[in-house]
Amino acid sequence: MASRIHPSILAADFANLERELNRIAMADMAHVDVMDAHFVPNLTIGLPVVRRLAQVSPLPLDVHLMIDDPDRWAPKYVEAGAASVTFHAEAAADAAQLARHIRQLGAQAAIAVRPATPVEPILDLLAVVDMVLIMTVEPGFGGQSFMAETLPKIAQVRAEITARGCDTAIQVDGGISRKTIKLAADAGANVFVAGSAVFGVADVAAEIAALRSLADVHSC
Repeated sequence: MASRIHPSILAADFANLERELNRIAMADMAHVDVMDAHFVPNLTIGLPVVRRLAQVSPLPLDVHLMIDDPDRWAPKYVEAGAASVTFHAEAAADAAQLARHIRQLGAQAAIAVRPATPVEPILDLLAVVDMVLIMTVEPGFGGQSFMAETLPKIAQVRAEITARGCDTAIQVDGGISRKTIKLAADAGANVFVAGSAVFGVADVAAEIAALRSLADVHSC
């Protein structure tokens, strides 16, 4: 499975989001973090902004919901134009049903886990989700350092995907850079969310290409 780069607009200039989305047009998807100041301490954007971003973005939107009650809200983000919606295992009341609902509405469904959350309870969901997001930092704020202790969880999920014959993707989010992307790819990840590493450089296109190349070389 080819490596994919999803730059996180959490590190972009919020006063110029349409311009920032066009800067990353050579990426695979744009990663949009929705935070509610309840599930995580930060507050970012919501439905009206996502709806407008979907109208102007050159890339499909990969929306990551770090919110309470995703069973209620996730379908609304599909209706707003998200191509992929990720909800947290820790917040969902019925993860399997929610994943199926998201897919029925026409989007990809993904489930996320915090660094301290074990992956065993979500392994039986691999057949009903398109992607598993292993958070490699504590969710809530950008610019944090990559947590290497999450690597065994990535490897565990990759082994289970292989054993079950699924084509589920593994995404990592948090502290991804030229150095850490190699570690995550070696462990089995193939979708990479990078914020500061992309938006913090002058040549965004070159950085995305470099990250994709490094991931491809180190992918299992």
